[in-house]
Amino acid sequence: MSTKELVIEAGRTEKRYWQDLWNYRELFYFLAWRDILVRYKQTVIGVAWALIRPFLTMIVFTIVFGNLAKLPSEGVPYPILVFAAMLPWQFFANSLSESSNSLIVNANLVSKVYFPRLIVPASAVIVSFVDFMISGMILLALMAWYNFVPSWRIITIPLFILIAFLAAMGVGLWLAALNVQYRDFRYIVPFIVQFGLYISPVGFSSKVVPEQWRLLYSLNPMVGVIDGFRWAILGGESQIYLPGFLLSLGIITLLLWSGIWYFRKMERTFADVI
Repeated sequence: MSTKELVIEAGRTEKRYWQDLWNYRELFYFLAWRDILVRYKQTVIGVAWALIRPFLTMIVFTIVFGNLAKLPSEGVPYPILVFAAMLPWQFFANSLSESSNSLIVNANLVSKVYFPRLIVPASAVIVSFVDFMISGMILLALMAWYNFVPSWRIITIPLFILIAFLAAMGVGLWLAALNVQYRDFRYIVPFIVQFGLYISPVGFSSKVVPEQWRLLYSLNPMVGVIDGFRWAILGGESQIYLPGFLLSLGIITLLLWSGIWYFRKMERTFADVI
């Protein structure tokens, strides 16, 4: 008489989870595509919403910081300086807003069907990346208007896009998990986004920060991301403050690792709490 032996392999559950992320990739595509359609379908001006907000913000910052405050522009037209930072910031801000609410919005799906819940906030970040790509048309138009030709550094822009994506995922996972447990975060996230806009070097160059404070200022992970975008897009006088950039990278790595850890820790309770 033959007997079957059950073998429990240490760490198998975790391995299986990451395999399931790939196995459920079609669900990931479906959620992302559905959210894109919902965002732009039955709107009066459609994708123009992704252009209007950053464009108007760029105009305000150019007037306030460029024309009134006369802050330096690193040798490029001030609107280009601002929009080179507005692109990654808008992507990061939209990602936080979308991913923080993603589990709540998909509560029926989360509570009834098994799948790796990490798919939900990840798909929300992808939707924000679509807005990022659309907004990039404004930067191209500004370059054409001012006859600005980027240097060879522009080929490094995918690297800084990846860094921005990792930053958005790290913070987004924290906020998505916390928002399930504590619904107060639906009010906290807009404040974080608004406050972060003014403490990040979006409307001005990070060079205006006194040298002795630049490393401390780089504790804001978006400082390194924005400086990287400007270095890649503007060329010329634009430089990366290397110690601060490395600090921002370290913080982004920590946020991503801890975000995945906390999300996985709380994931088993989502269906009950949500």
